[in-house]
Amino acid sequence: MEILNFSKDYVLENDVVLLRPLATTDFKHLSSFSIHEPQLWKYSLVQASGLENLKKYIALALQAREDKTSYPFIVFDKRTQKYAGSTRFYDYQPHHNTVQLGYTWYGSEFHGTGLNKNCKFLLLQFAFETLKVERVEFRADATNQRSIAAMKSIGCTVEGILRKNCASLTGRRDSIILSILQNEWFQTAKTSLSEKIKKSNPF
Repeated sequence: MEILNFSKDYVLENDVVLLRPLATTDFKHLSSFSIHEPQLWKYSLVQASGLENLKKYIALALQAREDKTSYPFIVFDKRTQKYAGSTRFYDYQPHHNTVQLGYTWYGSEFHGTGLNKNCKFLLLQFAFETLKVERVEFRADATNQRSIAAMKSIGCTVEGILRKNCASLTGRRDSIILSILQNEWFQTAKTSLSEKIKKSNPF
């Protein structure tokens, strides 16, 4: 069992995608999304639309890593040789052996390409097989149907709704809670997700 080391630079990759630690210099790789695709953060609690917001977004993410509460990655699509977005582990609790996975977004050209499934496979494999956590939790705005469908498609189980549990840009939001447990990963979710990835990767 390995404890998540916030000082270590983890790189997760397969033939399709590479995830490496987010850095301040990644502003240049993500700025086009910030300028041209503000809708990517419609449901986000932390906005990155507009260059000033993106600077704050990256700074907050890196500060959270310094504070050992979050481990943010930048996502690179090897097929297109383009940076695609960002994701992260957060709320890591070694005492309870759990972690949350979220703050995930990709540019619209990467939606429906299988990129998300590849990313999630690498992150879940790392969480369950390296960190050996017992549970990975996911949260989303309860009205964000695209995100909910994506989480269900990788094997998440819906646990319920937290009613008006946090502030949002429009007031309060209801958050849906989903999860994958360690035994579910090894029994069914890993194989199922791997098969879906094979179907989405034609080569």
